[in-house]
Amino acid sequence: MIRTAFAATTLLLAAVPATAQSQQEALEARYDRSLAAGYKALMLCGAIANAEANGTSRTPESVMQWELTGIQAPLDTIVTELPFEIVRRPSGQIAHVAVRWAEDMPARVALYYGPKTGCSILPIGAPVDASDPGQSVAIPPEGASTAKPSVEQAEGASTSRGRIRKPRDEPGMPWTLLMAKGFDQDRLGTYGKGARTTAVVVRRFASDGTRRFEAEVYADGFSASTPQRTWSVAKSITSTLVGAAVQSGEVRTDDPIGLNYWRGGGAVDQRNAITIDHALRMATGRYSDTPGNRTDPLYYGGSSVDETATKWPVLHKPGTTFRYANNDTLLAVKAIGQWLSFYPPDEFFAKLGMTHTVAETDWKGDYVLSSQVWSTAGDLASLGQLYLNDGVLPSGERILPEGWVKYVSTPSGPQPPTGTFGYGAGFWLLNKEEDVPADTFAAIGNRGQYVVIVPSRKVVIVRRGEDPVGSGFDIAAFTRDVLAALPKE
Repeated sequence: MIRTAFAATTLLLAAVPATAQSQQEALEARYDRSLAAGYKALMLCGAIANAEANGTSRTPESVMQWELTGIQAPLDTIVTELPFEIVRRPSGQIAHVAVRWAEDMPARVALYYGPKTGCSILPIGAPVDASDPGQSVAIPPEGASTAKPSVEQAEGASTSRGRIRKPRDEPGMPWTLLMAKGFDQDRLGTYGKGARTTAVVVRRFASDGTRRFEAEVYADGFSASTPQRTWSVAKSITSTLVGAAVQSGEVRTDDPIGLNYWRGGGAVDQRNAITIDHALRMATGRYSDTPGNRTDPLYYGGSSVDETATKWPVLHKPGTTFRYANNDTLLAVKAIGQWLSFYPPDEFFAKLGMTHTVAETDWKGDYVLSSQVWSTAGDLASLGQLYLNDGVLPSGERILPEGWVKYVSTPSGPQPPTGTFGYGAGFWLLNKEEDVPADTFAAIGNRGQYVVIVPSRKVVIVRRGEDPVGSGFDIAAFTRDVLAALPKE
């Protein structure tokens, strides 16, 4: 009897994990649908609304073709099947994008707050206000009147590749000089199998900062006014904003980040030893539950920066271990939060002439400056120019500290354990690449976003793309070849 009872109990216990596993798989599949819907809502909102704010346009079909093709699994197979609607205000401006994902739950909604902060993905069913994150008015239920908005609906779109188009030859923009060296559609495709280039801008400057050469080219459907999500190029923008805060006297890079809810732990909480420098160099030593460039709950799930980025524990002594992490960059942003409240990114961008760039926030109003910035290729070239000029604007005003270029491009912290690129403070270093000048550093982002800065040659190279997962683009080879092809002084 005892053995029989034991055997029965063993069988029962063996069955529990299988049931739990089945429940977990169902839960994860449902969560993936929710993330896919959030991804789709935010990309449609960001691409279309930010383009229209720049005086240009994007269609849902274009966004499906570019931003929503070749994305991470398993979202790639889900996102195309989810129906969406684009709701516009009577003025014609986008109000929000809603994507249906489950019969028993409200749609995922990305709300457009306007040209200063763009779109934010909301928690499911969240109360929202169209003017200010953190304020609340109820979303009208499905089927309710919304002041006669215009609604665009679709369930999918084509996924054709697109073509690189050469602009008309204009004075000061001699792309043909590079095209003659083989930088055409076919040549661009050789830098990465399956890579999809949307824009290239090359600028070279004289020692006095005047522009000596410019070339640019865009894919069909893109132009000098078309913004794209920068992804992790935003980390370099964060580093630049930190530099401006340092120049203003607001912070120092060796200041502890010291979030209020860390301070309560005093010396017991090792996170109080984390400095701004640690955060910029991906060296906070903290744990997070996913690889560093995946922050899905924040990016697409509707959580906030505070919920997602700030509460992870320390596993390594700060400053001793490199781990690429969105959460580290978001900590650096939190460290200058008070400064940003008085000098928001849109004002900083305007000073740089980056008038087609917008830094978006979470639904609580915190900037998601690890990834969620939309910018044009030309604006990113202006960011690179700031570094060529050692943080001084063409007007002569210094907005970054003296030596900031050296600071961000020096590998003084722990380095990536794999790969050939080093890491500075918010920028990648191409200092070990053959036939690439050793002072070359770059802002690099997902899906093929690159801003390459070559101080010794006074050159900025911007390459934008929508590269599918697994394709890649050899930016070192591209940089080497562009530098070789530039006309001699």
